[in-house]
Formats: sequence, structure tokens, C-alpha cells
Amino acid sequence: MSEERFGEFVLVRRHERGHVAELVLDRPKAMNAVSTEMARSIAGACAALGEDRDVRAVVLTSSHERAFCVGADLKERNSFSDADLVRQRPVARAAYTGVLQLPVPAIAAVHGFALGGGCELALSCDVIVADRTAVMGLPEVSVGVIPGGGGTQLLPRRVGSARAAELIFTARRVEAGEAREIGLVDELVEEGRDREAALAMAARIAGNSPVGLRAAKRALRLGQGLDLPAGLEVEDAAWRSVAFSGDRAEGVAAFNEKRRPEWPGE
Repeated sequence: MSEERFGEFVLVRRHERGHVAELVLDRPKAMNAVSTEMARSIAGACAALGEDRDVRAVVLTSSHERAFCVGADLKERNSFSDADLVRQRPVARAAYTGVLQLPVPAIAAVHGFALGGGCELALSCDVIVADRTAVMGLPEVSVGVIPGGGGTQLLPRRVGSARAAELIFTARRVEAGEAREIGLVDELVEEGRDREAALAMAARIAGNSPVGLRAAKRALRLGQGLDLPAGLEVEDAAWRSVAFSGDRAEGVAAFNEKRRPEWPGE
């Protein structure tokens, strides 16, 4: 396993086997509250991972025992002038869009508090795995703002518009069991097993064609919100991008030869 640090608060682990990378939120003294510096680091780490053709899946984890991420650093924000807040906005957005725009499947491993921007970082992933200590929510209206890291757009895509409205307007916290019931969490595991389960899922994903994975994610994301005929055109374009690839040829050959494929990744 190799490790690379992005600034003080973000660590990337590249697991030698399985083509899985782990993006670790590592600001434990602040329960991973996202400061300006940390936001820059998240964006930088995502950019590097997106360009790494050896990475087939990313797992977003936390180094804090009791929290995934408690959201924006409100202590830092309290010192901001209006001009400071305007300057910080594109930096903050880049952190959330960095996770959202990862070209490979991304899995959030959530335990403890995932609130505000922390919940939005999880929502920016394709799959959310949580343990039974997870507490999620978007409390922004309780401090005079709105979810600004994608929450108003991503939450309704997961749980439906009416449920998302209720959660955002009340600013209430959602315990792990309810989160699983309403579709906010995809897999619920026993306490302390969120990282293990997410890494296992990532390893399974990463055994598949890297060309296929990127194209499938692109089709899933670009097709959201389109009517069915338009969505099928998106899917067809993604299919054409892989149909004549080396991965497709290897996958078919391996299936017929009853062996594991050795993906060329092109």
C-alpha cells in the first residue's frame, strides 16, 4: 500500500492489489470539519485520482472514530467577511464537485456524524455504506444558509422530492436505521465495519473492466433527469465507446476460455 498526503488534512491510500484507492478525511481534531485548506486538498486529491488510470474504485473514509465529517468549518466561517465568503465559495464547491465528478465508482464509508457538508460528500458518492452509529442530516437552514454542496439536488435523487424537502426544511438528523429504510444509505453494517465493507465492495467493483466501469458511470450520471429516449441515446453513446475496446475483446475471450480477464484498460 502506498500513501500520499494532500495538504495536512487529506490522505490517499492506494491499495497495491485490486486497483482501489482510499481517500481519507484526516482532520480528527475538528471531526473533519471542512476548512478552506481541507476543501482545496479534497479537490486536489480527487483530481489526482481521476487522472490515475490504475484506479478503478475510490472509497471515501474518515480517520475519526466518531465522525465521518461534521460539515463546513463554522469556526472559520465565523471570522469571514462577506468578501471572504465570496472568495471561498468556488474553493468549497470544488471539493464536493471533485468527489461527484470522479470518473470511477465512489463509495462512502460512513460512521458517526455525517452532517451538512459531510452528508453532501457522502451523497456525492455513487454508493453509501454506513454502520449503525451513523447519523446523517442537512442542518443548514438551522444556521441561516442552505445545503450548498449539492444537497438540494442529490438528496431528492436518492430519497424523493417530498422526503428530501422534509429533511432539509426540518434540519433533523437521521439515524442509521431510518437512513437505510428511506434509501439515504445503501448498505447498513454492524458498528465498526463500514470501512471494511466499503473496501470489500470496491475490490469487487475493481475486478471489472476499467473501461466498462468509467463508461457505465458516465451513462448513469449523464442520463439522470433525462426522458427515456434521451437517456437511451446517452447509453448508446457510452456503449459505442466500449464496444470496440481492448477490454471488450478481452472480456469476451476470457468468458469463452473460462478464465479471469486481464484487462488492458483501453
